[in-house]
Formats: sequence, C-alpha cells, structure tokens
Amino acid sequence: MIKTKRVYDPQEPEDGARFLIDRLWPRGIKKDALNFNAWLKDIAPSNQLRIWFGHKPEKWDEFRKRYFTELDSRTEAVRLLIESASHNNVTLLYSAKDKSHNNAIVLKEYLEKQVCVCR
Repeated sequence: MIKTKRVYDPQEPEDGARFLIDRLWPRGIKKDALNFNAWLKDIAPSNQLRIWFGHKPEKWDEFRKRYFTELDSRTEAVRLLIESASHNNVTLLYSAKDKSHNNAIVLKEYLEKQVCVCR
C-alpha cells in the first residue's frame, strides 16, 4: 500500500517505509527529528514546475500532466519506491498545506499506475 502524509503529522506503525519526496527540506523540522528511510529529492517536481504550479488548484490538471512527464525520466527513484511498496507499506512524506493538490498525490497515482502496468 502507498500512502501520503504531511511531514508534520505523527508517525504511525502502519506507515511502513517513509520517504520524503519534496525537493526542499520542510520548514520547522529538524533533520534529526524526522523519522524517514530516505529523502528522494530527485523524484520531486523540478524547481521550474514547482514554482509554476505554486499550489494553485486551477493549475492542478496541467501540473499532473507535466509532473507525470518528469517522472517518466526518473526511473531509478520510481523503481526504488515500487520495490519498497511490493514488500511493505510505503508513506510518501510531503510538506504542502493542501492535502488534495500536491506532488505526493500525483506521485502516488503514478506509482500505482506503474504497478498495474508491471503486473
């Protein structure tokens, strides 16, 4: 199972492997205070896409398309997450305030489509 969660939410046993998937370190969190398996900066949206999107819901559909295109070239990080999810729960950690319009939601959708294609 692949889940998404804000880095500010408490850790739970069912989180499984926890991956920070933001390009920037989350504000107000000390690096030694966040329990996570890896920080996958390279799987985050490019700086250009992140800035263009600006978490504006009206850009959501186009953001999804552009981020999917970027993810197509990030095979190593995608493979790592799919492999982890095949053995355990995986939680994608993000810092955005909007729980419905963020890169973790898109990445989760992308990964789930990849798993369906692989099976």
